[in-house]
Amino acid sequence: MHDLIIRNATIADGSGGPITEGDVVVNQGRISAVTQRSGVSAKRVIDAAGDLLTPGFVDIHTHYDGQVCWDKQVTPSSWHGVTTVVMGNCGVGFAPVRPGSEKELVSLMESVEDIPGTALHEGIPWGWESFEEYLDCIDTPYTVDVGTQVPHVAIRHYVMGERCYDDATADDMAQMRDITRAALLKGALGFTTSRFYGHVDKAGNLVPGTRASGEEMCTIGSAFEGLSHGTMEFVSDSLSNPEELAWVEHIIRTTGRTVTPLVTAGLGPVWDLADRLHADGFNLRPQVGARPASILMTLDGTINPMKQFPAYREIQDRPLAEQRVILKDPAFRQRILNEEPKLPRNADAVRFMTDHEHMYIMDEQLSYEPGVDDNVAAQAKIRGLDPREVMMDTLAAGVPLLILFGRYGGDLEGQREVIEHPRSVFGLSDGGAHCGVLVDASVPTYMLSYFTRDRSRGPLMPLEFVVHKLTQDSASVYGLNDRGLIAPGYLADFNLIDYSALKLHKPEMVYDLPAGGKRLIQKADGYRMTIKRGEVTYLNGEHTGVLPGRLIRGGQSAGA
Repeated sequence: MHDLIIRNATIADGSGGPITEGDVVVNQGRISAVTQRSGVSAKRVIDAAGDLLTPGFVDIHTHYDGQVCWDKQVTPSSWHGVTTVVMGNCGVGFAPVRPGSEKELVSLMESVEDIPGTALHEGIPWGWESFEEYLDCIDTPYTVDVGTQVPHVAIRHYVMGERCYDDATADDMAQMRDITRAALLKGALGFTTSRFYGHVDKAGNLVPGTRASGEEMCTIGSAFEGLSHGTMEFVSDSLSNPEELAWVEHIIRTTGRTVTPLVTAGLGPVWDLADRLHADGFNLRPQVGARPASILMTLDGTINPMKQFPAYREIQDRPLAEQRVILKDPAFRQRILNEEPKLPRNADAVRFMTDHEHMYIMDEQLSYEPGVDDNVAAQAKIRGLDPREVMMDTLAAGVPLLILFGRYGGDLEGQREVIEHPRSVFGLSDGGAHCGVLVDASVPTYMLSYFTRDRSRGPLMPLEFVVHKLTQDSASVYGLNDRGLIAPGYLADFNLIDYSALKLHKPEMVYDLPAGGKRLIQKADGYRMTIKRGEVTYLNGEHTGVLPGRLIRGGQSAGA
């Protein structure tokens, strides 16, 4: 008598190979057999009725470092078929920490990742100092498996104190290396850092480590030497700089470990280096997202373009429904048209609020692929309105205004190109972060519903390829080789999906974080079941109450 059989499934097994039909047999949380017809009995039998069966999705770029302390379902990622998350990305996190300096790490996370500081202060129990103690604190049951990485910002703050924004000494570097090594030995999946000039603290300073020298990076990187696990993740705006790529190559060649830098659409030197290293048996895996970096501007979001107008500021604290009614009032609208805006000091924020040619109206399909007539300026011309009126109409209807970073050329062909590059790895969901401006934790659903089925502005990607990028391929970057594939011996992590019904809901703002903190969430239709270690965690989008997930400790029988 087996534990579970899933019968009559259409199987995309995660390998990228052809889709097949068959049954899957599960025992003790692992796959026992994959056959055309099992002909055996089980304690539980699920009739897939021809629906799509995939491995559970593996999301390697999240920021749930605080949220796992209070949200054991790890939402919204778990609503979108994710059964494994990796957090601690971009150099920010909460360990190690000197007792009494916790508020500094909260402030940095709040600044860089737009997570309400009040929620972090109230929701995190603290009580740890070392990274090992942090792991012990979060070693609890979850809906999903959780792995984490040791962050450069926290290490620098721990070692250097108030000097953490300065150049590191040789002794500082050695201490940071030793802390990284100890964290890896106790279960960290990797080390992360930020070298991105858009990551600043509340005072406008670049976060600690942004300008760290190549010597510092190589010293810390030496912590990986001799280990059979560990990955380095980082974000940088200097990937065309030979000096930046030099320390990356040094670390990869001297340690043999994988490095995954965040990249945008478009090819360049980092891809050439990835190809050269691959030819020599090494792994440099540029990390790409489902769509360009973006923000959503809404009345209740972090960035609200109406706040530039004094008349709007008079009503900004009223209930949202009331604000939307007022935005349609002719007298109020005339005041907005006549007013001189009061713009913020931040140049990017000014651009977001005023560049109507690059401010797009989110379409009902939630495609993130607007056409030339979908921006506010074009719509104003077509409808014979002032752009401010189009903004008010859009926000009054509860539709977000979309800002796409980088050089958006009218389609996502550049994004498709890098996703399909053989060296790329799929990531950048930022689950748990940027709570008031985006909700990219939904990208597994977006990739399956849009890029394999609904897209009309360019070629589709094969379903089996996208499933591979969401499962086995992403898991391999962190050495999580026990998941991401529907094959005997692998973890029984699955999604059973009504593929034709798979659809994203509109983003919505909720206030369910500790201390009433807000976050954008997004749900989906089409997930019949999500299964973790053979247990059904979600049934038709509803949590079943079981928590079969656990903390992954790298190098220590991960996921076993």
